[in-house]
Amino acid sequence: MALPPLLGERLRHARAWIALGVLTPLGMLAVSGLMLLDLRQDAWDMAEVTSKNLLQVIERDIARNVEILDLSLQGAVENLRLPDIEDLKPELRRLVLFDRSATARDIGDMLVIDEHGNALVDAGSLSPRQGNYADRDYFRVHEARDGLGLHVGRPLVSRLTGERMLPFSRRVTKPDGSFGGVALITLKLSYLARLFDQIGLGRDGTINLYLRDGTRIMRQPFAASGIGAGVADDPTFLRFLDAPSGAFVAGSAPENIERYHAFTSVGDLPLVLDVALATQDIEAGWRTRATTLGAVVLALCGVTVFLSLLFGRELRRRDAMQAELARLSWTDALTGLANRRRYEEAFRAAWADAVRRGGPLSLLVVDADHFKRFNDRYGHAVGDAVLRNLARCVSASVSAPTGLAARIGGEEFAILLPGTDADGALRVARKVHAEVSTLGVPSASIRPGTVTVSIGVATGHASSGGGPEALYRAADSALYEAKAGGRHQTRCARAPFGPGGTGSRVIRALRA
Repeated sequence: MALPPLLGERLRHARAWIALGVLTPLGMLAVSGLMLLDLRQDAWDMAEVTSKNLLQVIERDIARNVEILDLSLQGAVENLRLPDIEDLKPELRRLVLFDRSATARDIGDMLVIDEHGNALVDAGSLSPRQGNYADRDYFRVHEARDGLGLHVGRPLVSRLTGERMLPFSRRVTKPDGSFGGVALITLKLSYLARLFDQIGLGRDGTINLYLRDGTRIMRQPFAASGIGAGVADDPTFLRFLDAPSGAFVAGSAPENIERYHAFTSVGDLPLVLDVALATQDIEAGWRTRATTLGAVVLALCGVTVFLSLLFGRELRRRDAMQAELARLSWTDALTGLANRRRYEEAFRAAWADAVRRGGPLSLLVVDADHFKRFNDRYGHAVGDAVLRNLARCVSASVSAPTGLAARIGGEEFAILLPGTDADGALRVARKVHAEVSTLGVPSASIRPGTVTVSIGVATGHASSGGGPEALYRAADSALYEAKAGGRHQTRCARAPFGPGGTGSRVIRALRA
């Protein structure tokens, strides 16, 4: 029964006001959300700028100090080639080989080590302090490789002072080109610890300096157990090796903290510097503002939406009732499948889509064999149970998301398969037979395999002509061929409008 025009007009106005009452606070939320996103982006932009500036300052400081150390090493190596350098007094030879950098605060050991690993010249003593260094990694590297240049070794503990050091070394080559030892300068790790401690990165921020082989040289906050540790297999460290510099967000497995990592190589050295800010710290200020602003806006919007939804509750109930009525009008009451009306609407829509896309469209018509016997022998209640089970089998055979199973009358069902060719349709038919073979009604002593179906299959290509009626007639004719051929089988018909079709109606019979 149609509503009076005046009432319908009022309901339309009510919907408009409800929509306005809901959309207005949603608009407020959207604007507030955009503002909060801008504030969040500002926080991340600031973190990016801060990280880059810190990287630049720390990298330049380290690179400058290493450059000074290397110049001292180069001077020592070159001065060892001076004539009669070995004939000089120890004090004078020390002055010639090492400049005043030997007295710098953060310089550790400065040695010239001969080819046997013994200290030849010691910048810290007129008489070289005794010790053999042939087992040190830096000594072995230079002994094995000529032309290596400056070598940055792994952190070590000085045998002379007991302090943690980072060794820098160059090879000493004899006039005949053979290995003549190593010139060594060590940098106290306390220099790096002091440099990193001057920088505040928040509660969970970190600074790390690594060798490119994955050895950690220094970490802030300082942890003695982490110095010299190998992290070459850590996924975060591996990303440092992909580019000379960059930034990314990654989690830390042991600490379960997500951080924003900004990294760079230190000059031409085999060193990687990483400044990592915890995302929690980056967004801490933003979260406070977001929580306050969000709470106020949500409260205002909540009141508005509540009043609007309260006003529209009856309208929603009415719409739900109408939707349920529409669903029932498309559903077969006995089987729960789509009814004939829904099937015909879907068939027309699928055909129009096939015409537009130029793809195939398949139709299966499924009919129960000797169904009248079940009704006559067991009664209509059992017959209805058989139909419901058949509907379940047919529905279970349709796996394509666009496929549709429907009851189109009596014991006859249809399966609509948009975008499916003949081979795909036959696979569905096989599945229907397989599902039906398991069908049984224990209450009526109907065992699996008693109920069988005959299936007619037709596949058409809409762009080549024909229509949905012709496709249905072809499938229906194939069904009757299956019935005439002894039932419990599938017949596949080629529609006369199919691409390359010859017009032959039955091309294949498939026994279940």
